[in-house]
Amino acid sequence: MLTKEEKIPLERVRNIGFVAHIDAGKTTTTERVLFYTGTTYRVGDVDEGTTVTDWMPQEKERGITITSASISCFWKGHKINIIDTPGHVDFTIEVERSLRVLDGCVIIFDAVNGVEPQSETVWRQANKYSVPRLCYVNKMDRIGADFFKTLEDIKKKLDIIPIPLHIPNGVEENFKGPVDLITMKAIYFSEEDLGRTYYYEEIPADLKDSAYLWREKMIETIAELDDEFMAKYIENSNSITEEDIHSALRRITIGFKGVPVFCGSSLKNKGVQPVIDGILRYLPSPIDRPPVKGKHYETGDEIIVQPDENAPLAALVFKIMHDPYAGQLSYIRIYSGKLTSGLTVYNPRTRKTERIGRVVRMFANRREDIEGAGAGDVIAVVGLKEFLTGDTVCLKENPILLEGIEVPEPVIYASIEPLTKQDQERLFISLHKLEIEDPSFRVRYNNETQETIMWGMGELHLEIIQDRLQREYNVKTRMGKPQVAYKETIIGVSDAEGKYIRQSGGRGQYGHVIIRVEPLERGKGFEFVNQIKGGIIPAEFIPSVERGVREAMEEGVLAGYPIVDLRVTLYDGSFHEVDSSDIAFRIAASIALKDAVRKAGLILLEPIMRVEVSVPEEFLGSVIGDLNSRRGKVVNIETKGSFRAIEAFVPLAEMFGYATVLRSLTQGRGFYIMEFTRYEEVPQNITAQIIEQRKVSTKKA
Repeated sequence: MLTKEEKIPLERVRNIGFVAHIDAGKTTTTERVLFYTGTTYRVGDVDEGTTVTDWMPQEKERGITITSASISCFWKGHKINIIDTPGHVDFTIEVERSLRVLDGCVIIFDAVNGVEPQSETVWRQANKYSVPRLCYVNKMDRIGADFFKTLEDIKKKLDIIPIPLHIPNGVEENFKGPVDLITMKAIYFSEEDLGRTYYYEEIPADLKDSAYLWREKMIETIAELDDEFMAKYIENSNSITEEDIHSALRRITIGFKGVPVFCGSSLKNKGVQPVIDGILRYLPSPIDRPPVKGKHYETGDEIIVQPDENAPLAALVFKIMHDPYAGQLSYIRIYSGKLTSGLTVYNPRTRKTERIGRVVRMFANRREDIEGAGAGDVIAVVGLKEFLTGDTVCLKENPILLEGIEVPEPVIYASIEPLTKQDQERLFISLHKLEIEDPSFRVRYNNETQETIMWGMGELHLEIIQDRLQREYNVKTRMGKPQVAYKETIIGVSDAEGKYIRQSGGRGQYGHVIIRVEPLERGKGFEFVNQIKGGIIPAEFIPSVERGVREAMEEGVLAGYPIVDLRVTLYDGSFHEVDSSDIAFRIAASIALKDAVRKAGLILLEPIMRVEVSVPEEFLGSVIGDLNSRRGKVVNIETKGSFRAIEAFVPLAEMFGYATVLRSLTQGRGFYIMEFTRYEEVPQNITAQIIEQRKVSTKKA
């Protein structure tokens, strides 16, 4: 049965996400938002595994978010489409693709730990997609909570001007709620109905001076950042209204000049409703955002996409899920036009049309069939089999290509095999489905070692994949020891010729190419340049040359790892009118590439991790000594409560088994988090060891 939804004007729609470092309280905050907006009738608890958005068995067991969940709610006549995202660095693709389609986000900080490494990562991701944001300092009830230190942290580490709209009324176990600096009232939350009822009262006498001081700072900061507000402030500061403050804060937030900061304790049901009000007041609707730009996929002409239901359809697939009952679910953000069940849509990447089966509104893992949706909405559809993450959904008569989603490179890999021969085929099918769902997960078959290899963002990522294979697809597997995903690159420029000529009676094979290779800046990937003129190689064989180059790059030359960061220019060659073929040019290109990179000089690259280790003072020396022994570079040490936080850059190869070592060094009191930052050259002596190990493992296989 179709649900007929109430039509909400676009200016009253908010597409937002909660993002943060792991364990800062994103899911708990999302659960409170759903409870207070009447979407749910009981408060979900992460520790009890009863949350709405953490619905996967692995999420309930581990108490972490693994996959982003989409859910809609209503507050004061507005519709809020929420995406709750993971905080663990292994699932950074979930944050990346969510921020790509959101109009605004709330970044949550732990009041004890302030700005943590993953907080900085999500902040940079939000910068990349120009997503306006609010800050919410959570866990004000915890021992060691410090709102003002977190404000300083935000200012120093995130290079933004924080504008506190709250100060805390008490801290730690005495935290009663926030003091609102705009209304100049203290907000209290009823414990009888889990904070659903809240009310404003006079500020406690001992906080009044502090509140007036911080309000004055807030007003002055707003005046510095907003010219319109500054004019009113100079003219008559006493005439400024609450509405003037809200309007100025909205302009500042949408213009990336500063961020409003709230405080509270989601777990204790104090401070969440003001954040929901802030989402409506300060974060943009789809029509407040700059128009999305696309291009005509054939001509390359720029197309401006306006958020208008009557305009041609332009939408983006940002997530794929496989549902055991419904099949493939495609999560879609609609930028313009309408999307209805039964509509035939076009995929510019595949150049094929497909028919939408059903349009559904998602409530985490629960679906509700709806008639359709329009510009500015976030929905899911059933029936699209060929669409992948990052694909554009449009109409054939109005083709458009929107900017896709940047996918992080995997840094770790492991072999995987089924426990029984009968499961071999099911394993391949299941891995393929998981690869479609998660673009940061890759699967390859290694012909040399006859192994299936999985690539991912970390050990936890691969563990979750193995767990899902058993639970969702009933395939029991054995996983090999995780290995570092090294890469190869070149350091010089060189030219090489590749020829593939075979005569065996009848039609032969002929392919001949001459190429140049040169290094690109680190992280730029691969560039193929075609400089063939005068048809010395027919146009139909050029894609075969590029394919041959890419295949040779995948196999590597130095130690069998993929080659990255190079430009390949095809500038000469020849062909035979009868014997030339696609396969001949692919093989010739592969021969040329391998020869060229050997001449250019190959080096090995390794993933470098940013590691933050938190330890009590007395263990500082031994932990730093251990990091140095792991080829680590300590770059910063700061005090966080009773702990010292050590920031270091360490090669991933040296971090396997670190959790056990750290427990031993700190009597079980130290903990750490790490995230990938970049690839760097492997020292010469270690490169030699890696090449030797690869030779041995290949011989054994």
